Amino acid sequence: MNLVGYFFRSSLGRKYLMAITGVVLIGFVTGHLVGNLQIFAAPDHINGYAHFLQSLGPGLWAVRAVLLTCVILHVTIAVQLTLEDHRARPEKYGIRHTIQATLASRTMRWTGAVVAAFVLYHLAQFTVGWAQAGEFKGQLPPYTMAADFHLFGFPVVAAGRPVADVYSMVFLGFSHPVVSLFYILAVGLLSFHLAHGADSMFQSLGWRSEQWAGALRKVVALYCVLYFLGSLAIPGAILTGLAKPVAGTTAARVLEARGPTAPQLVSR
Repeated sequence: MNLVGYFFRSSLGRKYLMAITGVVLIGFVTGHLVGNLQIFAAPDHINGYAHFLQSLGPGLWAVRAVLLTCVILHVTIAVQLTLEDHRARPEKYGIRHTIQATLASRTMRWTGAVVAAFVLYHLAQFTVGWAQAGEFKGQLPPYTMAADFHLFGFPVVAAGRPVADVYSMVFLGFSHPVVSLFYILAVGLLSFHLAHGADSMFQSLGWRSEQWAGALRKVVALYCVLYFLGSLAIPGAILTGLAKPVAGTTAARVLEARGPTAPQLVSR
């Protein structure tokens, strides 16, 4: 059996693939959150960052292809392992087994399904624009950079350049309660999913030992809590009005036109 066949046909090989794709996906969701938190800075930050990513062209599509492949492999293998587990244990678990299993491990398939549905909607809303709620339905006017945007000290987007207005898209999207609540539910389930998945990932890769298993679980739990709080901060602050759109942006004009219930504006 060749190496590729081993990974796809053996249970151990597929668990390795689950762990490896999990590492990639955890890295992505962490980086994605860090980028999104720039919504709390001036519009130049998140708009410049988004434009820089779009300007990568083929490089960005290569990253997307890798991520899509990881998602497909992760979901496919998870389904296969679940079906094999059911075939191996046709009888339901007894009470003793259920108590020993954590709630996160017993709900992995359901949290994974909800998260997958959320990812599709999130892409349709913020990446493609098909499901963008609000007045513009993904047809936001461009934003003109007020200053140069620097990344790691290097100027990557020049002042005066028109770019996609991701800042306003995020503000307008999360100003709708249903969108924000669905997002909060999804990232909550994703955090719950990661609580077991990340721990299992270390075990599958052989990086967990009896000596530091307890400390590892605490680190994983802390990461999941911080990830959830960071993700919660964006829709929560926008929905409650704690985050106020910068005056002069499209988000500011639209929310001001909605009336006194919209978040107040701050000067640029």
